This record gives sequence, structure tokens and C-alpha cells, in this order.
Amino acid sequence: MAAVGKPFGAMSIAEIQAGLAAKEFTAAEVASATISRIERDDAQMHAFLELTADMAADAAAKVDAAIAAGTFAEAGPLAGVPVGFKDNMNLLDTHTTCSSNMLANYVSPYTATCVEYALHAGALPMGKLNMDEFAFGSSTETSAFGPTLNPWDFQRVPGGSSGGSAAAVAAGLVPVALGSDTGGSIRQPASFCGIVGVKPTYGVVSRYGVVAFGSSLDQVGPFARSVEDAALALNAISGFDERDCTSQRADVDFTANLAEGVQGMRIGVVPAFMEADGLTEEVRARVAEAAQKLEGLGATLVDIELPNAKAAMSAYYVLGPCEAFSNLARFDSVRYGYCDPGHADLGAQYEASRAKGFGPEARRRIMLGSYLLSAGVYDTYYYPAQQVRTLITQDYDRAFQQVDCILTPVSPRTAFKFGEIGDPTQMYLSDMFTISINIAGNGGMSVPVGLGADTQLPVGVQLISPAFKDVNMFRAAAALESVYGPAPVAPQFAKED
Repeated sequence: MAAVGKPFGAMSIAEIQAGLAAKEFTAAEVASATISRIERDDAQMHAFLELTADMAADAAAKVDAAIAAGTFAEAGPLAGVPVGFKDNMNLLDTHTTCSSNMLANYVSPYTATCVEYALHAGALPMGKLNMDEFAFGSSTETSAFGPTLNPWDFQRVPGGSSGGSAAAVAAGLVPVALGSDTGGSIRQPASFCGIVGVKPTYGVVSRYGVVAFGSSLDQVGPFARSVEDAALALNAISGFDERDCTSQRADVDFTANLAEGVQGMRIGVVPAFMEADGLTEEVRARVAEAAQKLEGLGATLVDIELPNAKAAMSAYYVLGPCEAFSNLARFDSVRYGYCDPGHADLGAQYEASRAKGFGPEARRRIMLGSYLLSAGVYDTYYYPAQQVRTLITQDYDRAFQQVDCILTPVSPRTAFKFGEIGDPTQMYLSDMFTISINIAGNGGMSVPVGLGADTQLPVGVQLISPAFKDVNMFRAAAALESVYGPAPVAPQFAKED
């Protein structure tokens, strides 16, 4: 094996592809060794729900054939790279459970566009990754199949809802994983696990084949340990898809400006965010330090206001449950989903199947959405929430007339311990800095900036870009990475094979 025994999951995309091109190892060896390492090292962490060894071997055979034919350069930007997929993304002939008993036996009859694009780009599919049930959560504790553990500290959560995806990359099991982000579900676990996580502008990546939570909020994006790898992965999975009515034609090379630095860029900082209740001192210090580093690299810091961002949480927990209620209505125990046996009456079957198939957080959001969309309540909450959405979007539009990118915290704290937050409303506050970006539709990403002084756990900062100008945040992220370095593999997994 190349790189002095360095696991393939701990390599960068460039390292893997250079080794393949030099014939230091084969794609078949990459696939086999990666599956073996996941089987060995993920037994306790529980990032993966299902492994796809045969699919990985088949994909590797195609890459090796391209190398033998001298056409490796055309094999795709992810050729030979192990990739994991959040388990709300359909992949033909695999289980797509959304970590719910409702879909425990569901086998995908088709493949999601984002997964299809990754495979077309040469990715080696390693399997499906754990998540909060139907993406409802910020800790991966709501998974019906047990939580994923944070690779930095097994007593702590990896974040959520894409906790399995973040943990797999942070542990060096795979170089790249895909997640989805409805209110922070890529950025928050990326921060907790100390890696790069990207939620691109709404519409950049197709949602077709991704089980919906909030259709106007959901967006797919990559996890990686470097900004370049995240950009390469986003290049591979983005693009117009006629099967998604919200998909946009925005063909961009996200790697194009990574080397430009931030000289001349105007970076917005939000004083109100830095003074927010609940923001821990160790996170505040790291975010302030990152701002100073960008200034030292030539950027101009500009204080900006997002006056309606304080209402984002309230608006989100109207819009999100309403859309979740609508989307989850399809799980009726008749066409697909868990069906509770022994009921002669169809209404009783519906009630029992949904009560047993959905977990507590899913039921909570379904009931909340049902209430908010009921007669006499709809006008009181749903319409005002949409009006707040417009105001938040206008706030960002005004801010981006002054700045090229915005820097904020990702999460108010580092990863918390399992069971430490029992109150659902307190759990929701984990996404207090991320939700407004989903409401407005802008791009946002988490970039690791070292460890918190008190907990010695990873801290990420959030970079936010104008809609369809995601290259701005990638440019600033690459500049920060030049100071802090790419994300390391979590210490207890940083070992050679």
C-alpha cells in the first residue's frame, strides 16, 4: 500500500489518484482495503448502516480498466475515491432507511441524482451512513438503529442530522461523504467532527431521489477533510437536473479560485452573533481569531447587521414541520413503509403503523406540522413565517451589497455529551447560526479552525456566500486552510494500516 501504509480513507483525492496513475496500487485494492477498514474500525462508532462491497468492487473494476486502457484522465473527478452516502439518498438495490423503522425494509428501486453523478464521476460507493431519523435532529441520537459516536470522543455526539457522514470522514474511513442540510445538518456535524462541510446554494445540487424533509430548505453537499476535496466533490455532484423543478443551471468550477487568497475581499462579521446568548467563550475566541487571520491575509473586515436573523429559529420551526408533515404523509403503510399487522380497519392500520414506524422526534414534528397547517392556525403562523423568510432573504441581499462573504460561528458550542441535552427546544438551538442560510437559500460551509481551549474538541467557523457565488466562500475557506491546515484524522483513528 502507498503512502507508508496510510489508509486510503485518510488520503486526499489527489493522493489516491496520483497513486492509481502511478500504478502504486489498484482501484480494486482501494475498494477492498477501505471496506476492510470500515468493518474493523466502525464496529463501535457506528457511522455506516450498510456496506456495498460488491458495488465498490464493480466501480473499481471500471476505474482499473480505464487505467489499463490509458484513459484514466477521463475516468472522472472522483475516479477511484471511496465515497459514503447519507441514508436518505436512494441507491439502487440498497436499503434507504432514513434511520427509521418506517423504512427499515425499504430497498431503493432507483438512484438519486447526486449519487448517480458521484458514481458517474468514478466514485467507489462504500455504503450508506447513519443519520437522525428522517433528518430530524442535531445529534444523530434519534436514529432508530442507534447513535453514531463522535470519533474525537466516543462519549460525545457527532452532530446531526448527517452525523454518520461527518464521523466517517473525520475517522478517515472515507475521504468524502455526502450529507443533506435542512437547517445545519452538514455544517454543524462538520464543526463537531473537525472537518469541512458544504451546504451549497439551494438548487446547485439536485434533490431528486433524496427523501425529503423540508423541500424548500433541503440541500445536498459534501464532507471532506480539505477545502479542495470538498470543491472537487461538489463539482462532481452539482449540475442541472430536469427531474428536480428547483434545480438551477449554474455550471461552476468550485476549485477555480482556491489559490487566489483573500487579498481585496470584504468579509462580513456580525457583532450580534458574537454576543449571542449561549455562545461559549472557546467558540467565540476561535471565530474571532479566524476573522483576524483573514484580515492578516489581506481581507477587509466589515461589521454587518442581519436584523431579522433572530426570528429565523421561529420561522424555521413553522416552515420545517409544515413541510415535513406534508412530505411524511406518503408513508401510509400501504404503498411502502412499516405496516402493523392484524388490523381489519384501514384507519386503525394507519394509526398503529405510523405510531410504531416513526420515532418520538418524527412524531413530534408531524404533529406540530399538522397543527400549524390546520384551519384557524395556518394564517396565524404559516403566512407570517413566510413573510419572515422574505425579510431574512432581504437582509442577506443587503449585506452582500457590502461584502463578498460572511464569517460567523457554526454552532454555539463544541460537541456535547450523549444525553446532555434532553429538552428538544434546547437541542434546536444547536442550529441557531445555521438555520437562516437555509431559509434564505445562500451557500454556507463549515471550516475547521483548531480545537476549543476548554474542551480540546474541534471548532468550525461558518462562511456564507451570496446565492450562486459559492466560489466566494471556497476562496475564503482555502485561505483559512492555508493557516490552519487541512483537517486531521481524529487522533484515535490516525493510525497506519
